[in-house]
Amino acid sequence: MTHASGAPGRGPAPAQEHHPVSGQPAAVPGQRAGADQADADRLLLAEGRAQLWRTAALFLSATAAAGAGLMLPAALGRTLDLLLADDGTGGAPAGRWLAVCAVLTCALVVLDAADTVLTGTLNSRTTARLRSRLVGRLLAVGPLRADRFSGGDLVTRCTGNAAHAGTGPSSVASVLAAVVTPVGALVALALLDLRLAAVFLAGTPLLVLLLRAFSRTSADCVTRYQETQARLAGRLVEALAGARTIAAAGIRERERARVLEPLAELSAHGERMWHVQGRATAQAAVLVPLLQIAVVAVGGLLLSEGELSVGGLVAAARYAVLAAGVGTLVGQLNALVRSRTAARRLAEVLAVSPMATGRRTVPYHPGNTGAGRLELRGVRASYGGETVLRGVDLVVPGGATVAVVGRSGAGKSLLAAVAGRLVEPEAGRVLLEGTDLAELDPAALRQAIGFAFERPVLFGTTVGDALAAGLPAGPEGWRRHQECVRAAAGAACADEFVRTLPHGYDTPRAQAPLSGGEVQRLGLARAFAQSRRVLILDDATSSLDTVTELKVTQALMGTRNAEGPNAGERVSLAARTRLVVAHRAATAARADLTAWLDGGRVRAVAPHRQLWEQPEYRALFGGGSGEDG
Repeated sequence: MTHASGAPGRGPAPAQEHHPVSGQPAAVPGQRAGADQADADRLLLAEGRAQLWRTAALFLSATAAAGAGLMLPAALGRTLDLLLADDGTGGAPAGRWLAVCAVLTCALVVLDAADTVLTGTLNSRTTARLRSRLVGRLLAVGPLRADRFSGGDLVTRCTGNAAHAGTGPSSVASVLAAVVTPVGALVALALLDLRLAAVFLAGTPLLVLLLRAFSRTSADCVTRYQETQARLAGRLVEALAGARTIAAAGIRERERARVLEPLAELSAHGERMWHVQGRATAQAAVLVPLLQIAVVAVGGLLLSEGELSVGGLVAAARYAVLAAGVGTLVGQLNALVRSRTAARRLAEVLAVSPMATGRRTVPYHPGNTGAGRLELRGVRASYGGETVLRGVDLVVPGGATVAVVGRSGAGKSLLAAVAGRLVEPEAGRVLLEGTDLAELDPAALRQAIGFAFERPVLFGTTVGDALAAGLPAGPEGWRRHQECVRAAAGAACADEFVRTLPHGYDTPRAQAPLSGGEVQRLGLARAFAQSRRVLILDDATSSLDTVTELKVTQALMGTRNAEGPNAGERVSLAARTRLVVAHRAATAARADLTAWLDGGRVRAVAPHRQLWEQPEYRALFGGGSGEDG
């Protein structure tokens, strides 16, 4: 999952797979993140505990249904014996047993309905919890750590895999209850006659081996199927993201073939799964009737010798069917295998460690001239397995504007991400007013540091809601903060074009055709509306024309009043500390200081005019004018 601003730093390492059109890094869907089957089983166990009463109710319901199913053959057999022995005076006992059979049949219907309701409720709630945990963990680990998974792979894990894993608690309860039936049937055979149970037990090892082989082979098939499915989804997401490039390059057929290439492998794994299940079912179809015939044959001999009644023979035949209920167990085991395999894929995401957080808040003294001071001490950070920042030391004075410049791949975006703790440094510290960002409460951190990105993503129902994202929500939506939102839009030179939309700020985002520059201005307005002490701009003005960029920069630096179209609408920007990733010389020239990033370290920190005297620095901007590069 890549952050909306794009991947920070120098870009992916050469060994990493890239999309052939867009050039974006493509993570390998099948890669492991340190989770094994034990982790997956613990995950399912935790979810079962979270839904303990529903899981217990399902188990009790299924067990009760199994018990009713086991009593029914005995009741039918007893009823048959009483009817056969009826000489005209024993109708009452037979009637009572017929009533028992009717009650057991009704109980089976009711319990089956309860089982269906409980299973559906438990599965939906567990799936929802798993999806919430996955999304929460992905947001907690930060964009760089989440990049080990491709977007399509994460979509597959959060949708199909989560749904399969969500059936885990119900599958366990159903399997445990399903075991009651064959075990109870075997005990019933033994109670009827030990020889009947002995005949059935003679073939039991074959049944056990069949189920064991099915479980092992099915688990491998399901794992390969889910991994291939994730790879297919990853390619599809890449193609959708690069649809314009694909159309412009005229390579639609080539991309279609590339996206659909895993289908053959997916089909093969799917056919293998059905083959495994079909083989197990076929083997059971041969073995189970043989066991049943053997039990009925022995029962017939016992009947002929007067050691077993007719009703007992009928009950024995039914118990032989229940004891050999491999079909039911195969279906339950197949569901459990799918659930455990999917849970392992979820556990791989949950195994990624979240960034360290604390509980501290940043002390704020409005009159303190050092308010908003940001400091990087010995920061080291990597991207794509390659060290990008090597011992970076940088001080951004409170209330000042520092532009970060450097060659492409120097690590400017990674530095910005580390400075705002979107990425956790491998070494070193980042301090805000003397407090380590790692010690801050996440809410306090996000209230202190704001971002604007090169390619912002807008959230919310309307344009106004998108600009108010990050502000306290309420039933009024963006109108709760409309003065601040409009002032911020004015500062970002966005208010004018927003007002030309069909419904102004209330225009649904889907009905607002926006250019890249307009989206970027809305992203800036969203950042301006949030009263953060530190504002980090990661190349957030790259799509703006020169005049608009000048106006936005002037508002950001406090040299232009950041006012909205109506009197009283104002947003304060001048007092904020600003760290700006810059590619234009003009942007660096307007900053108080410029940090020159070179070779993973800060080569110099000085005013732009002073650095302009060095030829290597001028070469960063093509050697043009220091004012309008």
